[in-house]
Amino acid sequence: MRDPGIDLHLGGIRRTPGGVGRSLEEALREAVRTGRLAPGARLPGTRRLATDLGLARGTVVQVYTQLIAEGWLVGNAGSSTRVAPATTPQPATTSPSPPSTLDLSPGRPDISTFPRTAWTASIRRTLSTADRIDFDYGNPAGHPALRAAIADYVARTRGVQATPDAVVITCGFSHALAALAHVFHDQAITTIATENPNLPLHRDWLTAAGLTTTPLTVDTCGANPADLSTEARAALLTPNHQFPQGYVLSPPRRKSFVDWATRVDGYLIEDDYDGEFRYDQRPVGALQALAPDRVIFAGSTSKTMAPGVRIGWLVLPPALRNPVRTKLFALGATVPSLDQLALADLITHGDYDRHIRRARLSYRRRRNELVTAIESTTKLTVRGIPAGLQALLPLDSIEQETQLVAKARAKGLLLQGMHAFGYWHDQTPNPGAALVLGFATPAPHAWRRTLQTLLDTLD
Repeated sequence: MRDPGIDLHLGGIRRTPGGVGRSLEEALREAVRTGRLAPGARLPGTRRLATDLGLARGTVVQVYTQLIAEGWLVGNAGSSTRVAPATTPQPATTSPSPPSTLDLSPGRPDISTFPRTAWTASIRRTLSTADRIDFDYGNPAGHPALRAAIADYVARTRGVQATPDAVVITCGFSHALAALAHVFHDQAITTIATENPNLPLHRDWLTAAGLTTTPLTVDTCGANPADLSTEARAALLTPNHQFPQGYVLSPPRRKSFVDWATRVDGYLIEDDYDGEFRYDQRPVGALQALAPDRVIFAGSTSKTMAPGVRIGWLVLPPALRNPVRTKLFALGATVPSLDQLALADLITHGDYDRHIRRARLSYRRRRNELVTAIESTTKLTVRGIPAGLQALLPLDSIEQETQLVAKARAKGLLLQGMHAFGYWHDQTPNPGAALVLGFATPAPHAWRRTLQTLLDTLD
């Protein structure tokens, strides 16, 4: 077997007559003992290490043989020498809890359906056609090919008024929201209204940038613009499927929010996190189309493909384009160019749309099964429009929510309670109790068992 070309740093080798081998032994033992060489780590071949250290190969062979005999290393003829596997016994647990192998946490699609074949084909096409410049440092606003593909996609599917120049590519929505929050702070927009309830992480990212958040009551017509504070000049909304309550922002309230943003010289952030997934009718068009100068449209692949893809986008009003690009450059994080080109290829070849259509059919069936099963076997009613990747199950009390989450965990099922998870703003009077059921999360093979475990928990 050819010596593996592995670099290995070993300090403190004493080159005294007769002592160099012993010194090498001690250096390797210390590297293994301290964990610098992890269990299973591959070591250089004897010829390679001897050349690197300026030693006779026979010296290295003797050292490896001695450390294998002592149990520090393992090696077989014709294979690499490696650090011995860890043998430290693990402490026994006195009362093990069942592993949580079933998951109804919201916020993720069925990642087992990631379009591996189509993505691989896009990667191959990208690698065969990429220009030399595509491997250099990229534009912090995103690769032109993906910005053009996103502009076409959101205009075609969501009714957004977009040009490639208006699009910036981000590492998901969290990255986008952090950049926007910093830009707002720089422009003396220090207070932003957010829906109540909403995802607590969003409030955390906003406050981390120095902004103050104020709550907007949500009812069956969506967020209520009557709750806008006099200090606010921005609002974060989920108008097409409010998270987590599941309502659509009504047309009169859409107009009221747009009028308010124009009046105060402010902005609306439209988080279109699952706008592709409406099951009873065509999705409602984007709020951004009503006021492209006042509404920032945000989307990502987190719900359509997988959170690990880490690609999102903003469609920006003209006044925010340069400030956001500058802030993205300052923050430093960018999506790898090859991933951007692969997604652009996936969109332009139609594979992205085909994947979403397949996912939409699967999630619609799951939601129908979930609603039918719950409402036919319990006295509970699922709330919200037929859309998205999660459904809300209101409960009678916070105590009941807490008990059901604990009961589910004992059965190996992860559930998320709206009160316990912190969806409600602080100081909210009489916060409602509910389970937020992420019916898209389980893999296909686990869906039936997950649903039955939920019903057993609710029984």
